[in-house]
Amino acid sequence: MIDAFSRLKKDYHNWAPLILRLAIGIGFIVHGWAKLSRGSAGLEKLMTLINVPFPHVMSYVLPYLELFGGLAILLGFFVGLVSIPLICTMLVAIFTIHYKYGFSSINTIGLNADGPVFGPPGYEINVIYIAGLICLIISGAGVFSLDALLAGKKSKR
Repeated sequence: MIDAFSRLKKDYHNWAPLILRLAIGIGFIVHGWAKLSRGSAGLEKLMTLINVPFPHVMSYVLPYLELFGGLAILLGFFVGLVSIPLICTMLVAIFTIHYKYGFSSINTIGLNADGPVFGPPGYEINVIYIAGLICLIISGAGVFSLDALLAGKKSKR
């Protein structure tokens, strides 16, 4: 019984980093694409308001960082390296935008005939992204990743 459980756990633990990478990667890709599709002018104004250094440059860098960083996470390509700037973006978002709205990502501020009315989100999602990225840094991208594929090719040489 214990042996069967150990074998099952051993086989399935390989899927955990893939599932985590899918969720985090898709999340960053969607957020990066949303910023790109709206243009940089609004993002630059926001960055100016929250005192981000070089807001004009950063309004172009951030969407591409999220888009391509999310893609790298999704594919498991240089996950440890790519996670660092993504964690930094989440920390900036927490301390410049979300902290004043509290922890919860869903802030119900009222109710009307159409249903609940939601306020701005707190920093809960940012913390979850950071935790997931840290887990990927610690555990690696997993066996179903480009990092593992590249490591396998290097070891065969």
